[in-house]
Amino acid sequence: MGWYQWQLFAVVGFGWASDNLWPVVTSLILTPISNEFHPSHAPLLSLAQNIGLFAGAIFWGFGCDVFGRRWAFNLTLGLTAVWGMIAASAPNFAAIGSFAALWSFGVGGNLPVDSAIFLEFLPGSHQYLLTILSVDWAVAQVVANLIAWPLLGYMTCQQTDDTCTRGDNMGWRYFMVAMGGLTLVMFVLRFFCFTIYESPKYLMGKGLDEEAVRVVHEVARRNKTTSSLSIEDLKACEPEGYEYRATAGDAVKRKLEAVNFTHIRSLFATRKLAYSTGGLMFIWAFIGLGYPLYNAFLPYIQATRGVDFGDGSTYITYRNSLIIAVLGVPGALAGGALVELRNFGRKGALCVSTILTGVFLYCSTTATTSSNLLGWNCAYNFTSNVMYAVLYAFTPELFPTKDRGTGNALTATSNRIFGIMAPIIAMFANLETAAPVYTSGALFIAAGLVVLTLPFESRGKASL
Repeated sequence: MGWYQWQLFAVVGFGWASDNLWPVVTSLILTPISNEFHPSHAPLLSLAQNIGLFAGAIFWGFGCDVFGRRWAFNLTLGLTAVWGMIAASAPNFAAIGSFAALWSFGVGGNLPVDSAIFLEFLPGSHQYLLTILSVDWAVAQVVANLIAWPLLGYMTCQQTDDTCTRGDNMGWRYFMVAMGGLTLVMFVLRFFCFTIYESPKYLMGKGLDEEAVRVVHEVARRNKTTSSLSIEDLKACEPEGYEYRATAGDAVKRKLEAVNFTHIRSLFATRKLAYSTGGLMFIWAFIGLGYPLYNAFLPYIQATRGVDFGDGSTYITYRNSLIIAVLGVPGALAGGALVELRNFGRKGALCVSTILTGVFLYCSTTATTSSNLLGWNCAYNFTSNVMYAVLYAFTPELFPTKDRGTGNALTATSNRIFGIMAPIIAMFANLETAAPVYTSGALFIAAGLVVLTLPFESRGKASL
């Protein structure tokens, strides 16, 4: 692990941060946007976001094998920043929904591309750093809420206002410019202050062995060491009958060849492995529906419930959102510690944190004051961050190495598809009632129970 990899670790963290920052942005602006534009179905904003995330994950995850990791690595943040700032000019609800889909298209590519390029430069001895990156995910939530508090808390319409004009509600537009500007800074740091080399694995796949060797030597130089790798070493590894294929069309063909039913069948080859794979897909699907069903509308729920409690001012709503977000950081750190506990491990940490997340949601429906609701939501955010920290580490460990990409694709697809369903359900379940909370809580508890039945525990064992 050299200096280049540590620098890469820092800039890859921008991608992890963006992956959580922008969904949080969407949830924070939902209330002022609803007050200004009075849409008949406010959850359509979240639906537009989730469709963009789904499309982005497919395009960038597939595309980085065609036009390379380097361009995708930089463009995802750049597109997100540009569309985020343009969204501040939205004249109506349809426009902000369209912009949400466009910025989410960039956001959707962050994890597939960033994790690919990071892993391809990362020594096996330091793969635990993927888990540590979840801290950036939690910190991004804090940053968004910290900026939202003064802008949305003081410069947007109150929930109880009879009329809400653009001039009285400029705070969310300033907030969009601030978030777009922050993402633009991350893009500039990546593009101008850090030289990202194309992945040697990608270059070899394109038949550019000489360029791959050059990159390896350049990374070694950046790390103040040397490498003995030569083009002859790579030629010696070529199997008999090797065919040089380096065009974009060939890259697409290789990708399609890799995505075949052989890998899927391997994940269901035995009864135990089939149950493990199916169980993980169900867990990701339930969480993919339960988390955005509540979290995407959390500020809105706080505001409407606050009105019922007599203290639903925008100041209190966004102050409370910040307090809730802060609890996510120790949650992510706690997840990293819990997975190594003896006789508890990954299964225990994931099962308990997921079930507790659902329990705390149910408890939030008993709140009779804003302070009670804040307390339960803080507990919910802490346990949900523990849950995600464990889930991101546990899932790939349960798949055999040769089928890990396919397994990750199956779970990610389950998560995104059910995420698209969340705002659709929210449109039919009144957000001013406890129905979405009950549904979300039940999904978390069900996911936690499925975790308990998984046949494998990966703590203390090498990946298959």
